[in-house]
Amino acid sequence: MASSSQVLATFFLLSIFSLFSPSKSATCTSQAFANNRLYNFCNDLPALNSYLHWSYDPAQSTLNIAFIAPPARPGGWVSWAINPTSTGMVGSQALIAFRDARGEMTVKTYNVSSYGPLTESRVWYDVRDSSAEFSDGVIRLFATLVLPEKGITTVNHVWQVGPSVTGGVPGKHDFQPGNLNSKGSLDLLRGQSINGGTGDNIRTKMRNIHGILNVISWGILFPIGIIIARYLRTFPSADPAWFYLHASCQVSAYAIGVAGWGTGLKLGSESKGVTYSYHRNIGISLFTLATVQISALLLRPRKGHKYRFYWNIYHHGAGYAILILAIINVFKGFDILKPEPKWRDAYFVVIAVLGGIAALLEAITWMVTIRRNKSRTSTKPYDGLTTD
Repeated sequence: MASSSQVLATFFLLSIFSLFSPSKSATCTSQAFANNRLYNFCNDLPALNSYLHWSYDPAQSTLNIAFIAPPARPGGWVSWAINPTSTGMVGSQALIAFRDARGEMTVKTYNVSSYGPLTESRVWYDVRDSSAEFSDGVIRLFATLVLPEKGITTVNHVWQVGPSVTGGVPGKHDFQPGNLNSKGSLDLLRGQSINGGTGDNIRTKMRNIHGILNVISWGILFPIGIIIARYLRTFPSADPAWFYLHASCQVSAYAIGVAGWGTGLKLGSESKGVTYSYHRNIGISLFTLATVQISALLLRPRKGHKYRFYWNIYHHGAGYAILILAIINVFKGFDILKPEPKWRDAYFVVIAVLGGIAALLEAITWMVTIRRNKSRTSTKPYDGLTTD
């Protein structure tokens, strides 16, 4: 039994790990534009379902770009920017495309000097020509830029999408991982987009590790441990083996969960202004309940003790609470990380399979219990009066 659970956990670990490293096929090469717009290079950007096409003339320091992305909501905006001083949003020189008050697509420039409200302003480069169009749910932003320094071959670029425009002013964008990771370095001559810096790569890896650890611990091992405890104990021949299997499974899950919880704390401390309150609060509740559960093993009354009945009520109740909260929080984690939908569906199938196994074992244990009770009744000595 132990080896089977280890094999199962390993299989799920490999499956979930691949969830966070999905392959992405190139699609920008199949995109075409009206008016004979042609570009030398294109990249499928790694965040926000965005694409960038460009051509660069180093002699004239002229950059022609076409940026394609769906706005966060209908009536929202999309933006592409160069940041000449840093790698993030602050300091970026942005082109933002949206529908104006007349219902026509427009492109405006913004010097993003702070995290406050945007104000239209001049930017670091000259804009010779700009336009935008909206169709099929995406905005296409076109522009011809003249960079102020000739011979530039690499620039930091940032892209973003937002949900709304109010009074001609783009509203605040979301702070999901896709929004936070939409930046990189663009090699204008070689046609390469290098996504993010070293710090961004480390944070991305830490988010992936956080997700993997929590799916394996709270989302898979804890439910398996509960199934072991609830159903194997029905069979006398499995005692005390079921207890050691249950305890080892839950302690292993707790150890992995502690590592996942720790990476979550680290991510939270490094993500100023970005808070996933619901996910965080459930995580804290899970960690607290699981810590009490593990500690309670040391205080477990022996069989027949007068407090054993009350201890069982607490232990079972807390265990089922952990089970429910764990599954909810795993799906909340999927909402935050936003992997490919098939991996969310895969976890749903895993939980459905475990639920099906639990339902089958529930029926079997009830039948065993009923037969056992009937057997005890039929073999009970007759206590009535006898007559000779």
